[in-house]
Amino acid sequence: MKREKEIAVEFLRMVASGDVENAFSLYVSPNFKHHNPYFKKDISSLKTAMLEDAKQNPEKELSILRAMADEEGVSVHSLVKQNPNDSGYILAHFFKFQRDKISELWDLA
Repeated sequence: MKREKEIAVEFLRMVASGDVENAFSLYVSPNFKHHNPYFKKDISSLKTAMLEDAKQNPEKELSILRAMADEEGVSVHSLVKQNPNDSGYILAHFFKFQRDKISELWDLA
């Protein structure tokens, strides 16, 4: 569980810093499913959206407020600012894993 928590946090940090391709390459399972009503469930749709967001918000800041892991998966509570002047918004991510790879992701803002 500790390793999965580290992977979830590192994945979010990499994505927020714009290192989207490497984050997906290192940590996401080929059978990945994304659970969000605004996106298709596949890897490609989420990765494309994250790449576009990284281009639009190169000064994005992510602060991990808490990360918790149990036998069901990992939950991460964070604060995201699109730029230094942004007041930010709270996010919650819920991860499921298979063999140290993210197999499912739910996100709420």
